[in-house]
Amino acid sequence: MTGVPASAAGGPSGARAAGAAPGGMPASGRAVAREARGTAPGSSGGGPRRGASGRGPGGARTHGDEAVPVTASHDGVDAEDGTKPARGAKIAAAAVNQASVWNIANLLTMLRLLLVPAFVMLMLAEGGYDPAWRSFAWAAFAIAMITDLFDGHLARTYNLVTDFGKIADPIADKAIMGAALICLSLLGDLPWWVTGVILGRELGVTLLRFLVIRYGVIPASRGGKLKTLTQGIAVGMYVLALTGWLATLRWWVMAAAVVLTVATGLDYVKQAIVLRRQGIAERAAALEETEA
Repeated sequence: MTGVPASAAGGPSGARAAGAAPGGMPASGRAVAREARGTAPGSSGGGPRRGASGRGPGGARTHGDEAVPVTASHDGVDAEDGTKPARGAKIAAAAVNQASVWNIANLLTMLRLLLVPAFVMLMLAEGGYDPAWRSFAWAAFAIAMITDLFDGHLARTYNLVTDFGKIADPIADKAIMGAALICLSLLGDLPWWVTGVILGRELGVTLLRFLVIRYGVIPASRGGKLKTLTQGIAVGMYVLALTGWLATLRWWVMAAAVVLTVATGLDYVKQAIVLRRQGIAERAAALEETEA
C-alpha cells in the first residue's frame, strides 16, 4: 500500500463514496444532461428517442420530438377531456335552431300575413265606400308594404334567413297585393282585367322560378323592384277615396304599373329560357367528360 486514498486511485468503493459516476461526471450532472437531451433514464445511446411513441402531459400522444394532440373520434367523444357530451346537448342545439325562426325578419313577415284579413275587413266595412274605413284600410296596406321593404333587408344583413322566411315572404307579398286588387275590382273601382294581368303575372313568375330552380335562380331585377314600388303606390291610391285630379293621377300610375308588370314578366320568361338552356348545356358537357 502506498497510502494513496481510494478516491484518488479510482477504486469503485471510493468513486461511489464520492458520488461520481463511472464516466467521471456527478450523478446530478448526468440527470441534468439527460433532461437537456430529452432522453429517458435507462435509455441507451444517449440520444433522444425519436422513433418512440407514448403519452405526454395532458394526454397528448408524443411522436419523436413533437406532441401530437389527441383528437376526438366520430362517436361524440370530447376532444380535450375524452368525455362524451351531455345527453341533451343535441336536443338543446336543435331547440336553438328552431327558436331562430322567431327573429325580427320573420316576425315582420307574420305581421304582414295577419294584416291581410284585417285589410279586407276594413276595406269592405260599411259597404266599402266609407272614406274613413278606406283610410284605415290604406294604413294597413301601407304598413304591410313598408314591412315588405324591411324584412328581406334585415334577413340578409343580419344572417336571419330561414326556410320559413323563404316560403312565407313571397306568400305574404302576393296575399296583400292580391287581396287589395280583388277588393278594388269587387267594389268596381278597378277593372277586372287589370287585376287579372297583375295576379296572372305574379303567379306565372312564381311558377316559372320553381320550374327552372334546378338549373339556377333567376335574380330579382331593377325593373322588378320598380314594378313592385309602382304597384304599391298605384293600389294605395286606389284604396283611398280620391277625387278630382288625384283620381286622374292614380289612373296613370296604375297604367305605368301594368306596363311594368307585363314588361318585367316577359323579361323573366326570357331569363328562364336562357337559364334552362345553359343548364342543359352544362349537364351535357359534364356527361361527356364523365363518359370520356
